[in-house]
Parts: sequence; structure tokens; C-alpha cells
Amino acid sequence: MPEQLWFTHLLNDLLAAPVTAFLRMLHHEPKYPAAPISNSFAMELLVFFFLLALFLLVRSRLSVESPRALQHAFEGLEGFIVGQSRDIIGHHTEPYIPFLAILFLFVLMCNLIGLIPGFESPTAVPAVPLGCALCSFFYYQVQGFKHAGIGYLKHFLGPIPALAPIMLPIELISHCARLLSLTVRLWANIFAGDLVGLVFFSMIPIGVPIIFSGLHIMVAVLQAYVFMLLTVIYISGAVAEEH
Repeated sequence: MPEQLWFTHLLNDLLAAPVTAFLRMLHHEPKYPAAPISNSFAMELLVFFFLLALFLLVRSRLSVESPRALQHAFEGLEGFIVGQSRDIIGHHTEPYIPFLAILFLFVLMCNLIGLIPGFESPTAVPAVPLGCALCSFFYYQVQGFKHAGIGYLKHFLGPIPALAPIMLPIELISHCARLLSLTVRLWANIFAGDLVGLVFFSMIPIGVPIIFSGLHIMVAVLQAYVFMLLTVIYISGAVAEEH
């Protein structure tokens, strides 16, 4: 049996049988049928429900006359994301704000949850950053086709028709490399932060880990911002107009 966090153990106790049956229906045999839910998936699920509850709380307390602190915080975050994306994409950035905001908050919460005793950061497992990177990748590709239709494929052929046979494989490799870049950058930073914090906590359990926890928070916020910013840049390239 794999080592399980208490929340993962709870989910496996409650849902192991239906999850295992569902995976077998998809022709995937779990390595541990009694514990098919991994720690990283359990932490993602916890972050999802936390954000869902947070959004419902904010929605229930929206007020024009007397906004509260939580509403001010979300309005500030929305204004920050709008400002960042408008500087890169342009004035038609509003349709992309919900995705960018959710992406930023999800990655941020996944990065920070490991600071709570009894939990761990799911982004320290390569599969989770890869999943976020795939969401970003498919999102900006879909937006490119929505914006330009089949003409979006011209982005892969380069500006000079004669160079299209050369540019096509280069552009395809470049776009696939974005997946690797988003995944490795996020995973490596969070994994390294968790590992360094664990090492110093085992050596000097008083005082010093607080410093590294503060550094971990800075790295978590920075990496969530970089992930979102790169997604903004990719969307900008996908919906750019040629002049």
C-alpha cells in the first residue's frame, strides 16, 4: 500500500470500490485497488472544493453599497489580472479573464496547501503541473481557432509561404515545448521548495523552517503568476492579428 495522507485515506475508505470499478471500466487496472486515489489527486480535489466554496461565499456576499474585505480582495485580483492581460493581449481581453483567474487561483492554492501540516502540494508531483499545462495549451489553441477559424493554422506556417515546409515542424515543436516548459518550471520549483523545507525541518525543527516557509510562499505566488503570465502570452500569440 502507498503512503497516504489522512484525507487520501478517508477518500479511499469511502470511494475505493466505485473508483476502482470506474478505472477498470476504462480498461485501466489500478496498482492498488484498495487505494486507487493518490495523494496528489486528493489534494487537487480538496483545492477544488475549497475554491468552489470560496466562490459561492463571495457570490452570496456581493454588494454594491457595502462591499466587504473578501469582495475587495477578489476585485483587486480581477483588476490585477485584467491589467496584466490587457497590456499583452489588448482591449479584447475580457473573455479570457475567468479562465486566467481560475488558473492562477488553482495553481496558487495547490502550491500553498503543502504548508499546512497533514497535507502536501500536488504541484510537487509532475502529473499535476502537466495537467494544468495541458489545460492552458488546449485553451489557447481553441481560442486561436475561435478567433481566426481555420486561418489560425497560418500561425504554424510562418510569414513567408516559401518557408512553410521548414516553419511547420519548427512551430509544432515550439508549441509542444511550451507544455514541457510550463510543466517542468512549476514542478521543479515546488518540489525543490518542499524538499529544502523538509531537510531543514529535520535538521533544525525550530525557527529556521519558518524562514523557508516564507520563501516557499514567495515561490508559490511567483510560480502561479508566471504560469498565468505565460498563458496570457500564448493566448496573445494565438489571437494576434497580422498587419
